[in-house]
Amino acid sequence: MALNLVWLGFFLIAFAAACVRLLMGDPDVFARMLTGMFASAKTGFEISLGLAGIMTLWLGIMRIGERAGVIDLFARCVDPVMRHLFAGVPKGHPANGAMMMNVSANMLGLDNAATPLGLKAMRELQTLNPRSDTASDAQIMFIVLNTAGITLIPTSVIAIRQTIALQQGLTGFNAADIFLPTLIATFISFTAGLLAVAWHQRLNLLRAPLLLAYGGLVLVMGLLFLWLDQFPPERMASMAGLIGSGFIMTIITAFLLVGALRRINVYEAFIEGAKDGFGVAVQIIPYLIAMLVAISVFRTTGILDLLLQGLGTLFAAVGLNTDFVPALPVGLMKILSGAGARGLMVDVMTTYGVDSFPGKLAAIIQGSTETTFYVLAVYFGSVNIRNTRYALGCALFADVIGLIGAIAVAYLFFH
Repeated sequence: MALNLVWLGFFLIAFAAACVRLLMGDPDVFARMLTGMFASAKTGFEISLGLAGIMTLWLGIMRIGERAGVIDLFARCVDPVMRHLFAGVPKGHPANGAMMMNVSANMLGLDNAATPLGLKAMRELQTLNPRSDTASDAQIMFIVLNTAGITLIPTSVIAIRQTIALQQGLTGFNAADIFLPTLIATFISFTAGLLAVAWHQRLNLLRAPLLLAYGGLVLVMGLLFLWLDQFPPERMASMAGLIGSGFIMTIITAFLLVGALRRINVYEAFIEGAKDGFGVAVQIIPYLIAMLVAISVFRTTGILDLLLQGLGTLFAAVGLNTDFVPALPVGLMKILSGAGARGLMVDVMTTYGVDSFPGKLAAIIQGSTETTFYVLAVYFGSVNIRNTRYALGCALFADVIGLIGAIAVAYLFFH
């Protein structure tokens, strides 16, 4: 419903603005709107086709990881942490496995794989819920950590950046240079969400497994940042890209080696998983085109520029650098819709350049925030829960802190 109003509002406001421009002596305004709409539809289709190849590759690699048991091993590694956060879920309960697999898929940037696992986890948690129409503590913790979870590899964002870079004729472009900034930004939002829910549920987070896991992540990211901080901004961005691409290639190689050692036909496993790649890319075409066309008419009539100028003036008045403002709508839209935010991210990249500061910030925001209203509606709706208690408040708190963190991290790495 919220996205429907936003999408409709884009067109109605743009049409009203075009009428005003026409009365002010701009007879070509409607022609520009049509031209922009057709160009945006073509752009959305081309990006989706470019995404098909990369998603096919990644889903094939992930199927090898599944068949080799690497993803299941990763899920078992986070089990000691999960047990302390979901004390009401008995050990060995089916909900544990579904939640861990969902967390694993989210961390690897596989949104399409994470959703069915998340819905299964919600159904399993519902079997432990004494009040079927009210969210349990475990369900709220799961939902908030799902919307604010840590992302190791922002797969789809990297794929879209690479596609746009090719369209813009960039050579030697490293689409994975947002890996470490995105990881840090998601860690900030994850921490905010965890603390908010723990405060409501009076959870004791000072437990050895939690402190070890949290401290280990902080230590690794801190050491990486201290090492990168010695370089000038351009060199820091280059090294961050090296770490990101190196990490991703290490994961791919590890999946292949483990699969081979376990005598799995890795080629057939890859083909089996890769078959889903084209379907995933085709699935987003209507959503991406719908939002890109709406943004196009909004921008063509000058409304988006006026909005960004107003925000820039406001932030400049309090002494802030305003280079982040063009990417800010991505974070605001992501709370409502992943497809809408994806469209805004593509618009920022095509308008300012995929390798520009706004383009990189938009990618970090897209890779490190979640569609909160969508997730809450789908996940709670799947088990007919009407009273969500404090879930929305905690999730939105994590979103706001995560957005601020993403902006700060982008300035540290790329500005």
